Amino acid sequence: MIDRLNTFIRKVPTWFVYLVGALPAPWLLYLALTGGLGVEPIKALEHELGELALQLLIVGLAITPLRRFAKLNLLKFRRAIGLLAFFYVALHLLVWLVLDVQILSQIWADILKRPYITVGMAAFALMVPLAVTSNNWSLRKLGARWRKLHQLTYLAVLLGALHFVMLVKGFQLEPLIYMAIVLALLATRVKFKGALFAQRS
Repeated sequence: MIDRLNTFIRKVPTWFVYLVGALPAPWLLYLALTGGLGVEPIKALEHELGELALQLLIVGLAITPLRRFAKLNLLKFRRAIGLLAFFYVALHLLVWLVLDVQILSQIWADILKRPYITVGMAAFALMVPLAVTSNNWSLRKLGARWRKLHQLTYLAVLLGALHFVMLVKGFQLEPLIYMAIVLALLATRVKFKGALFAQRS
């Protein structure tokens, strides 16, 4: 079954992942403009874009464990998923800057005074060099340093999940579930590296 699925995955072009992954953006914008996102469309649009970004980051983080433990090979889509995640993070930030806050002095005040915004901005800052170097030229130019640089993904995903936990009011289960999934996926990488190190010792 897994072999058949991997064979099918190999036939799916990467551009198709980009296309399907980008479709929610115009749809959400349409809903926001037509009242489909409730009485606070800007806040809802901001939330939906941020949650999509976090979901894509988690999918990207899950690719290696899925290959290692389930033999499901999605590696050819990892770059596309990462760039789509950055795309939605950038849109999330843009909606907050342009449609929500709008005042430049207030933006800086919020970044400095509101911890959840500080954490979110830190996650975005970490993702910028990852997005810029997500190409074959950077991979060739940086060599072994490219892999070390892209380990920032782990911290970026963790900060993204923490941002979600911190911004909600009161006890809500959904952000805690996201955080638990992120921690579990990171734990699989730590355990695997520890086992690999033990084997080599």
